[in-house]
Amino acid sequence: MTDKRIVLSTAGSADEAHKIAHHLVEHRLAACVNLIPRIESIYRWQGRIESSEEWLLLIKTTGEKFPEVRDAILQLHSYEVPECISISIEDGSADYLDWIGESVK
Repeated sequence: MTDKRIVLSTAGSADEAHKIAHHLVEHRLAACVNLIPRIESIYRWQGRIESSEEWLLLIKTTGEKFPEVRDAILQLHSYEVPECISISIEDGSADYLDWIGESVK
């Protein structure tokens, strides 16, 4: 087990995804954010089944920085309830995990 995290979020546009990603990396809250374009999300919202094209953000950070990542997503996002899920990284390349830690100091 490590203190590193992958945080999942989605955005409704490429511009919004880029804005969030750049903010997180520029403010050293994330080492890297991968943007996966044009995923389709099917979900229940306010009693109806909805479908939307979204951009998936894979955010690499640490457990210590996660609260700040979550707060930044909440502030920058246009959604009323944006996705923000933290997944613990159990193991990985030691050099890569060290790089994440050094990048978010």
